[in-house]
Amino acid sequence: MIEFYLNERKIRTDAPPGAGLLGFIRKEQGLKGAKLVCQEGECAACAVLVGALKGDSVQYRSMCSCIMPLANAQGRHVVTIEGINGAELTPVQQAIADCHGSQCGFCTPGFVVSLTGTLLGGRRPGYGQLRQAIDGNICRCTGYKSIERAAQRIAEELPAADYGLEALIREGYLPAYFRDMAARLAAIADPTRQGLPEEETASAAPLFLGGGTDLLVQAPRKVQHSAVQPVFNQPALKGVREEGGRCIIGAAATATDLQESELFQSVLNPADGFFHLLSSTPIRNMSTVGGNLINASPIGDFTILFLALDSDVRLQDGRRERTLPLKDFYLDYKKMDRRPEERLAAIEFDMPKKSLCFSFEKVSARRNLDIASVNTAALLEIGGDGAIRTAHLSAGGVGPIPMYLRRTAAFLKGELLDEELLKAALAAMQEEIAPISDARGSAEYKRLLLRQLVLAHFQKAAAGRVDVGSLALPG
Repeated sequence: MIEFYLNERKIRTDAPPGAGLLGFIRKEQGLKGAKLVCQEGECAACAVLVGALKGDSVQYRSMCSCIMPLANAQGRHVVTIEGINGAELTPVQQAIADCHGSQCGFCTPGFVVSLTGTLLGGRRPGYGQLRQAIDGNICRCTGYKSIERAAQRIAEELPAADYGLEALIREGYLPAYFRDMAARLAAIADPTRQGLPEEETASAAPLFLGGGTDLLVQAPRKVQHSAVQPVFNQPALKGVREEGGRCIIGAAATATDLQESELFQSVLNPADGFFHLLSSTPIRNMSTVGGNLINASPIGDFTILFLALDSDVRLQDGRRERTLPLKDFYLDYKKMDRRPEERLAAIEFDMPKKSLCFSFEKVSARRNLDIASVNTAALLEIGGDGAIRTAHLSAGGVGPIPMYLRRTAAFLKGELLDEELLKAALAAMQEEIAPISDARGSAEYKRLLLRQLVLAHFQKAAAGRVDVGSLALPG
């Protein structure tokens, strides 16, 4: 039995835990404000807010209900546009109307939900935060400038004094029932219980289900009719922490969890803008690190990042636990060194020293929020004498698996960095990869892309020691 709040009503249902939340909302509950469009989380016309109890308050995130498993609503407060509506337009809705931000109106509920969710972050948001909140919402007819003007107006008109939930309710941004949701969620027994308990799935290997952003796109019927073991809300699989000089990330930690972690952010190169190269805000709120790795896509952004950090993965089957290097985890296309009964519990790596330079590069059809044609990451350390002390390189889109470039890294390590070394390393790299031509580019194009992106890594790490620009191809 799955138990949660849908707007103001408590829901108890024995519907399949792997079923999509949007279908349940529209067909079973008759709430038609969240729209069914892409069924891939690409447009956020189906956007809902999902609130989870954090201490004595509720933390809300926008999510795409079209690819959200019903099980992940367990113990949560799910808010659709109907749960925001009042007798009159809210200030968010009024701003969109006054700024001509709605034409056909099909996508408007999703924009309202996403913008309203940003108001619930605890601090008064500015225009930049409101604009970023709708990075996953697509409008096909109005034009975004009018919607951006509405966001600007919302930012200017938000209450300034005593900003918080009570002020938002008083000013009509939210219905009054929101003030009771923390107590209501606290009364739901076992908020981590989702779908089938482990004993019910012990007879067969369960389908471990995280955020659903891959599985509910690729195989929704399989998920709905499988013995699902959801892990999204399991506290033991959450969190980002440091232990003994190692960063340990729970497999159910979301991209947003990592984005908000100061520990994890300290590893990244701020100039890379890593998270803005990933999917949109609602998808980052849903997608899990473990799901990205287990999907085994040759261009998975987190997989490429963690390969360059020389990470290990921790696998559990309920009785035993084992750890192996991520670079040994992928055996062939979509094949991993994992038994069906094993789940990914955590990923971990040594915290890089300050002398190391981490770099992530990606090229996709769109600069932001798109699937990579080629992506690559590097962790490099160049000593004062110009010797390469540490070299870890990874690349996606150039082989059947996410690739740790072993031979290229070994070729570089211990050598003095100069133009001739880089030329030789780039040649060795071309022998190591095996791209194919597909919808994202020809094999030759991908080879050229990776060459340029690897040079970009050294541009960051070399600090003027070598003229990387002289090796780059023109145009």
